[in-house]
Amino acid sequence: MQTFHHINSLRAVLTKERAAGKRIGFVPTMGNLHGAHLELVKLARSTNDIVVCSIFVNGLQFGLNEDWDKYPRTLLEDSQKLENVGCDYLFNPDDNEMYPNGLDTQSRVICPTMTDVLCGASRPGHFEGVTTVVTKLFNIVQPDEAVFGIKDYQQLAVIRRMVEDLCMGIEITAAPIHREADGLAMSSRNGFITSEERPRVSQLNQSLNWVKEQLEAGRRDFATLSGDASRQIENSGFKLDYLSICNSKTLAPAAHDDKAITILGAMFTAGARLIDNVSTELE
Repeated sequence: MQTFHHINSLRAVLTKERAAGKRIGFVPTMGNLHGAHLELVKLARSTNDIVVCSIFVNGLQFGLNEDWDKYPRTLLEDSQKLENVGCDYLFNPDDNEMYPNGLDTQSRVICPTMTDVLCGASRPGHFEGVTTVVTKLFNIVQPDEAVFGIKDYQQLAVIRRMVEDLCMGIEITAAPIHREADGLAMSSRNGFITSEERPRVSQLNQSLNWVKEQLEAGRRDFATLSGDASRQIENSGFKLDYLSICNSKTLAPAAHDDKAITILGAMFTAGARLIDNVSTELE
């Protein structure tokens, strides 16, 4: 695996790969890699000739009082993990390489739908930072396919819409959520969960699945279901951010005749904000 810190050097090698007819897959990350990240790379490896992974902790998507400064930087460990699963090229730029004119005057990419609800309501400007950096990375790598995890369901939906709206011609592939034995979705922020909290954090996933089971049993009282599931989480000792039953494509509140439904939730532990989702296709 080769590591590049500069855009021009990565572009040069990928231009040669592209000229040789190679299909390029791309997995963007912020590093501190765990098993779920590596599954994204394996999926990209299975459908492409060349796999590129990026590690960049993007300050543009972190809001005030968020954890940009304490987000773990584990480049040496991450590099070894990526090499072990067949990554060909690692792109690891610094802030000056990605934002040479500074964050304040950086041109932005804005998706006007699906970005001011759910996580977007709790983190103003977050998705503007995501769509901007992903567009920059897509322009640098110019992949045929990019792989994202379903755990960040709203992010996936926003990126799909952005790619469609901007006619990017990149195949966006969704990888399933990878979970711990108790159902907790793998996340870089799980390292901030305390040992006292750890036995209880699976409540988020349990409550989302409880709503799914109720919907599949025929219930459509969405507000009551959301309220009951929210109380389950709060009674477990966690602060709820949101729990919403949504149309899977638009992320609008689910209507009674919707068939594809996704239940999304976020909650706070003492040191982490955890997100999760489950989806269903109703009869």
